[in-house]
Amino acid sequence: MAASSQRDQDFEGMGTVNFETPETTLQPGMAERAIDTATDVSRTLTEISAGLQAAVNRLSEAIAAARQPGKPLSTISAITREAPLASLFVAFLFGVAVARRR
Repeated sequence: MAASSQRDQDFEGMGTVNFETPETTLQPGMAERAIDTATDVSRTLTEISAGLQAAVNRLSEAIAAARQPGKPLSTISAITREAPLASLFVAFLFGVAVARRR
């Protein structure tokens, strides 16, 4: 019994030890913020990609419709095949006219 009272006296001056887990902080850490940012960027890129794909599909359909016989692109293609230098000259003049308006 004397040994146990000696131990009690040795530990009297020491405070109590808390074995409970500390409360978690409410703010996310640097890694969590980086992951959240990467996830947001990935979602944004997915939305942009889907929008661009839809725009490309609509443009492709419009070009396919304009290339049907008798439509404007079909006519321009035929004229360009018949007279490539004259078509190049007309395109150059059109470019000059557009550039001067600005």
